[in-house]
Amino acid sequence: MSNPFDDENGRFHVLVNASGEYSLWPDFATEPAGWIRVLGSVSRTEALEHVEAHWTALSRDGLKGARRAARQAERASG
Repeated sequence: MSNPFDDENGRFHVLVNASGEYSLWPDFATEPAGWIRVLGSVSRTEALEHVEAHWTALSRDGLKGARRAARQAERASG
């Protein structure tokens, strides 16, 4: 069995945590505690493009942007 995180044909969510770190997560898998979905059910390529566009730096400004995106995602889903 291949690694579902590397599945080029899979569907993914993009998650972000309180530290502003991003992760691709397979659509079928339960999201881990402490992570918030900021983009849902897209191709792996789309998910990677989103991460590349939004996780621009591990700086204070990058962290603020990630937290802002997480808050917006929470409001949109809730």
